[in-house]
Amino acid sequence: MLDICLSNCKIVPENMTRYVGVNNGKIVSIKSSPIAAEKTIDIDGKILLPGLIDAHVHMRDPGFTYKEDFRTGTKAAAAGGFTTVIDMPNTKPPTNTVRAFRDKIKIAERKSLVDFGLHAGADEPKEIRELAKLKPSSYKIFMDLLDDDHLMNLFDEISNLPGINGSKPIVSLHAEDKEIVNRYTQMEMSEENLNPIIYANARPPLAEEVAISKAILMANEYDLKIHICHASTKKSLNQIKRAKVDGCNITSEITPHHMFLDSSYLDRYGNFAKTNPPLRSRSDKIKLIDIYKADTIGTDHAPHSIAEKEENIWNAPPGIPGLETALPLILTQVNRGKISFADVKRLLCENPAEIFNIKNKGYITEGMDADFVVVDMKRETIINPDNFYSKAHYSPFKGEKVKGIPIMTILRGKIVMEEAEVFESQGKYVYS
Repeated sequence: MLDICLSNCKIVPENMTRYVGVNNGKIVSIKSSPIAAEKTIDIDGKILLPGLIDAHVHMRDPGFTYKEDFRTGTKAAAAGGFTTVIDMPNTKPPTNTVRAFRDKIKIAERKSLVDFGLHAGADEPKEIRELAKLKPSSYKIFMDLLDDDHLMNLFDEISNLPGINGSKPIVSLHAEDKEIVNRYTQMEMSEENLNPIIYANARPPLAEEVAISKAILMANEYDLKIHICHASTKKSLNQIKRAKVDGCNITSEITPHHMFLDSSYLDRYGNFAKTNPPLRSRSDKIKLIDIYKADTIGTDHAPHSIAEKEENIWNAPPGIPGLETALPLILTQVNRGKISFADVKRLLCENPAEIFNIKNKGYITEGMDADFVVVDMKRETIINPDNFYSKAHYSPFKGEKVKGIPIMTILRGKIVMEEAEVFESQGKYVYS
């Protein structure tokens, strides 16, 4: 007899009713008839999706735990339907040394309620080779902070490293050109204008498009696999699409805030809508019809304190919390017929697992981890940041009406969230 049977599950996009058997945290059987198990969880005809994977989160742990930590951040993840997250390296200390990387694994193993991976910082060339032994999900490079010579040295160093499971190493890129960002920022600051919308002018689409062009050239030169984080414009996605056709090993991520918001939200919500790259104009921004060009959706969950966000436009830090809003916003568009469930699975489950070499996740098939999110497509609610599990109780999506929400999250066969209540769980490092 199996441990668990998830009964009356609606599998999409096929619209099939199935019974899913789970044993020792793995999917062992998928049938059209009931399965004998010690425990049955009746899904009652609701939709069963693979547990979501967010390859772009900032848990702020260690060093900035007043903003977020692995416990509160992964509570937010579980509440939002995410069963695996991959944390970015810009903590304090940054995760760019072997010691810092090992320390962060220990912190996450102690605090995380969902499974996790870690991106490694790549600004310490002498550490990169040893970091490879710890299996970072990727090497993260912030192009807005580095000059071209430094970038080339890092690409050269990483090109000689092994990847995970025999694959090539991945370079994840914050693609904004340093020189262009600095020049336009100085121009805007000289005007002494503190209207938040000027931030969109200070980091123009040109900075992103030039950075992506450079990244493509270097990826081809060094035969590397690159992943463009939070692509924010239609032109950027078109650049990436053309590069793929030309043989570049490149993938892309888009975020819900760049997809659903535009730069006018900086007028409406001020610094609470400030992020890097900034929200784009309606003419430049990514639209729903562009999602077929993207490979993943990441939240870029980047929490800050309210006090920090209330500083002036130049001092307030960029970042929007997204783990608890992403899936409801996307399911709302599924209900409107603008996004398909096949898109949801591709962008939030299957492709993140494939791109970042996460075994046993991303699919509802036998042998995979029993990671699921159950969604109720009829349930409606209003986004209220006061109810977030994240420490960041703000959102430019505040007051947004959504239809379709996660009502249960299951990690390796264990319920970690049900009806907005998050339970104790033990997350694991996905590359151990």
